[in-house]
Formats: sequence, structure tokens, C-alpha cells
Amino acid sequence: MKIGFIGVGGMAQAIIGGLLQAKTFAPADIVVHSHRQESYGPYAAAHGLTPVASNADVVTASDLVVLAVTPNVAVDVLQEVEPQLADGDKVLISIVAGLSLEQLANVAGENVPILRTLPNVNVEVGAGMTAVAANDQLTGDNLTAALRVFNTIGSTTALAEDQFGVFSALAGSSPAYIDFFIDSLSRAGVKHGLSKDQATQIAAQATLGSAKMVLASDKIPFALIDQVASPGGSTVAGLLAMEEAGFMTAVVKGIDATIKRDAGGPA
Repeated sequence: MKIGFIGVGGMAQAIIGGLLQAKTFAPADIVVHSHRQESYGPYAAAHGLTPVASNADVVTASDLVVLAVTPNVAVDVLQEVEPQLADGDKVLISIVAGLSLEQLANVAGENVPILRTLPNVNVEVGAGMTAVAANDQLTGDNLTAALRVFNTIGSTTALAEDQFGVFSALAGSSPAYIDFFIDSLSRAGVKHGLSKDQATQIAAQATLGSAKMVLASDKIPFALIDQVASPGGSTVAGLLAMEEAGFMTAVVKGIDATIKRDAGGPA
């Protein structure tokens, strides 16, 4: 099975990097094209991918076709490759934000199997989180193959399309917020005498381990807090100080602002 990418921007490269790391596809079975040869030619050569001369050639050469262009050109690109998708024997995977299954099908064709996805950047290291929604034409082995792309580079969750905005805030934007949290922890370590590199490594590993604990446990995160926070101890003192400074409220307000801006309103 071959997978093709129309567009090789940052998210496409993150997905490709994750697939190569996971050995999900042989490099030569990953087909790429972009509107500028200087964008995809050297990248394909560096990673052993298969470059082709047009978007139509991507569809012709691939079983799974990832639409990875910007929203302002997505419809034009779909119109360009509609003849190659017309038979319905290719799976179209969209990572284009804001383009619904109905909109995709209206341009690509009603019989085309389509998976709408919203991956986050962590797919590059095999720890991504991807929201997925499939149309009625995507079933059986085709659905399994399309989901496998994202399940081998992280986890997937099936969501109604009207929940994609919330997902975008919780998973798409949150890597920046989590990085901000890690950096804040490391700066506190520097304040108390650690080097920045040491403090960052400690904070990042502790964050990674805590996330794994949450995923592995059947307890809610607050119950895991109680396992660390001894009565009258330093952790409780730290938690109370953070909450007094508005930690939880700040996080919720940040997510609120992200969702509001994503919906087109002011932050």
C-alpha cells in the first residue's frame, strides 16, 4: 500500500516523520508533491521518498491520499484531482482545518471514501493525538488502513465534526501550552540553582511520566494528585500556592480563548 501527500508543509512532514520512525511505510511508498519543486524535491531526496510531478500523479500512484494543503487552496486542489478520485478506489484523508466531510465530498465526489482528521504535531515522535471522522463510504479494510496511519504514530479518537473545535484546543494548541508549562518548571529550577538543560530535562521527563500515569490508570487525574500530595507536605503547599495564583482558572481561560478564536471570534 502506498500513501501520497499533496502538500509537504509542517504537519505533513510531522506525519511523514512519524510514519518513517514507526516503519509503517517504506520510504519509497510515500509519494509527495507540492506546488513548489524546491519544497518537495530536496525533502523527498533526503528521506528516500517518491516525488511526482503533479497532484494528479500523487492520486494515481497512491492508495491513501493525504490532502495537506492550506484551507485557502484546498477546494482548487480537490477540483484538480477530482477525475483521479472519481472511481472511488482511493481513500482521501484530509488534514485541512475547517473543511467538513460534506464540503470535501461536494468537491471530490460523493462516492469517495473520506477520513477527516485533525492531528497534532506530536505525531512526529509517534505520540500524536488525532481526531477522526469518516464518511459513510469509508468502511472495512479501507477504514482500517486509514486509521492505521494515525494509530501507528499516536492515538485516535472518533468525534462528531462539531466537536473538532474543542479537540483543536485540547490537543492541537495544547502542545504549546504544555511546552510553556515545562519551560516554567525549568525556569523555577534555574531560579534554585539548576542549569537550564538539567531543569528542562527533569521537567520534561516528569511531565511525560505523569501523562503516561494518567493514561495507564483508571483513576481521574485528581486522584493521582492525592497519591503524591502527603498531608501537610511540600506538594500540598505548592498546589495551594499555584491555585491561589489562579492556575486552574488560567488554564480554562486559555482553552476558552483558543476555542473562541478558532470559531472566528476575538480571543
